[in-house]
Amino acid sequence: MSALRDALRDLSEDVFFDLLESEEAYLLVLDVPGVTAESLDIAIDDGRISIDAHREKEPVDDFRYLEENRSLFLDVDLPLPDDASDAGVEATVDRGVLELTLPKRGSGGETTIDIVDEDT
Repeated sequence: MSALRDALRDLSEDVFFDLLESEEAYLLVLDVPGVTAESLDIAIDDGRISIDAHREKEPVDDFRYLEENRSLFLDVDLPLPDDASDAGVEATVDRGVLELTLPKRGSGGETTIDIVDEDT
């Protein structure tokens, strides 16, 4: 999990995020203002999380841009935590906030093995 934390810290200071952990999952919360589900792509492949978000941007009424300081897109590639599973990942985006739930692999605990004594 430290690889994910390090990668998040290396993102631009314009990217705001929270990383939370429970017994069952990690929750990555990213601010993606102006992004909708239709303008967001998330993929997990080879232990990496790819997030590609594009902001819909049209000037209001008769206005035109004199200066733009808000990024039009976010394109990040992050490592999946070692104990996270790529199965059952859930993503929601609401009011410019992306929540990505990464389930942890179940620890089945100790497995006992019955040994049969064939000499008896």
